[in-house]
Amino acid sequence: MSLLSPALEAFLAVVKHKTVHGAAEHIHLTQTAVTQRIRTLEQRLSTTLFIRSKRGMALTQEGEALLHYCQAAQNLAGQAMAKIQGAGEVSTVSMTLTGPSSMMRSRIIPQCLPVMRRFPNLLLRFDINDIENRHKTLRTGDCDLALVQKEDLLPEMQHKLLAPEEYVLVCCNAWKNRSLKEIITQERIVDFDPTDQLTFQYLKHHKLFDQAKLERHYANRTEDLAMLVTEGMGYSLLTREFSQPYIDKGELWVMNQGKTYVNQMALAWFDRPEPPAYFAALLQAIQ
Repeated sequence: MSLLSPALEAFLAVVKHKTVHGAAEHIHLTQTAVTQRIRTLEQRLSTTLFIRSKRGMALTQEGEALLHYCQAAQNLAGQAMAKIQGAGEVSTVSMTLTGPSSMMRSRIIPQCLPVMRRFPNLLLRFDINDIENRHKTLRTGDCDLALVQKEDLLPEMQHKLLAPEEYVLVCCNAWKNRSLKEIITQERIVDFDPTDQLTFQYLKHHKLFDQAKLERHYANRTEDLAMLVTEGMGYSLLTREFSQPYIDKGELWVMNQGKTYVNQMALAWFDRPEPPAYFAALLQAIQ
């Protein structure tokens, strides 16, 4: 059961399915009826909520703001219904948290476990995403919480800075007797994808960028990226926490000993006037 108005239900259906046709099928209305509800909503708000594109219906900035309102309202409605139903079936609520693989596995998921045990009707989806567009995912409503770079924060986002991660430059153990200059001038870099700039940032920070060969291999899964490095396909920047087991087993070697790169990320979300207890608990738990 939804406590949102029919117009907002139509709005959410269009957001989810990207087309009026898909939204109409989902909520069992004609396309004309869905279009009329969206137009009525836009007239009431005196704004445009969608722009038609080749990829379907894209939200305007005002549409994104309305989406965040609807998501907050749905969470509050879930809590209200659970209280109204009393001893009846307790409603569940779903949330999505997106972040990079190394940090999600080593810190975020373990920190969320006590909250999941405390709120058994909270269904969490951990979206492992090493592509640096997580702030866009948050804006479009595809997640509720996102781990983002500080420079990707928008003024309208709420955030908290997390404990920084320490990164080290690593290569395969077979290269440990080669000079740093030889490796960076002759070997390729291994990164997640073309948007991944951390290795470049390390090289710039330590005045190595102008010497480096900037051709890159890509592997958008941390374990596979590490495998490419251990097999001598290139070198990369990895968190010390993730790379340490490989170092201990003699599979990876830390280049440029003693020189690291500290990366601080932020947990970002859109403000909720009355955050549900489970939401506040997650914000407190994630450090």
